[in-house]
Amino acid sequence: MRILNTDIEQNIAASIIQNCLSRKYDSAIENISKIIDELYANIPDNQRISFGRVHTIKVLSEYLFDQLGQIKASTFEIAAILFKKGNDFKTRGVALGILSRIGLNDYDQVIPFFESAAMDKNWDVREMSQMFFKMLIKKFPDEMKDYLLQLTKSEHPNVRRFVAETLRPVQENRWFYQHPDYPLSILKNLFKEPVAYPRTAVGNNLSDLARRLPDLVYELVKQLVASGNPNSFWIAYRACRNLVKQEPIKVMDLLKVDEYKYKDRIYRRSDHQRN
Repeated sequence: MRILNTDIEQNIAASIIQNCLSRKYDSAIENISKIIDELYANIPDNQRISFGRVHTIKVLSEYLFDQLGQIKASTFEIAAILFKKGNDFKTRGVALGILSRIGLNDYDQVIPFFESAAMDKNWDVREMSQMFFKMLIKKFPDEMKDYLLQLTKSEHPNVRRFVAETLRPVQENRWFYQHPDYPLSILKNLFKEPVAYPRTAVGNNLSDLARRLPDLVYELVKQLVASGNPNSFWIAYRACRNLVKQEPIKVMDLLKVDEYKYKDRIYRRSDHQRN
């Protein structure tokens, strides 16, 4: 599906790239939002559930990175200024997308922007930060592992949540299913997470792993429950939100409960007794 067309490409060159080169960043930022809306309008109605604003930001950031590179512009400086001056998730998301591609060659200079975005007050910016950071994990797994281990000790709960979200086995992280020790060696440092926001991300992460690695997650649930820590138990409970659909009794046995509630569904031991 191609949502860029010649008219939009010409508009990008005139209203974004030229304004950045002329250091008219306020105008560039205003037009980034407009271009994102144009790209979104080009997504067929029946595909907008799968391809929404996030997709448009990916498309625009990739295009800008390529075009700025072709004219040998100061791509890092432009992206950094757009990120710092941007006051909406569209501009900051596009900037992070450009920075992530720069980071594939030199991650040191872009990492601070992702950590800053992880603490942003805007939820959409926080989502963009973890989404684009996954590219760096895939390219530099060892280096990013060391970095994420450091972030698990952050005093800022949003940063700890960033760690857990970047390690979910989606898109670029599908390889985690073959190498689960990689994310788990980092996540284990958050298994007693006291704050709900990052703790939910940890539980969701394990729930995702359970889709393909149920036995591994069952063993983790057992260990988390045995720890006696209430935060660990909460994570274990959350980790079972998919497993309970298939083996409700086994989940309740491991959690030592007689019912399991998730959203509007309640699984009761009495309704699922083994014969």
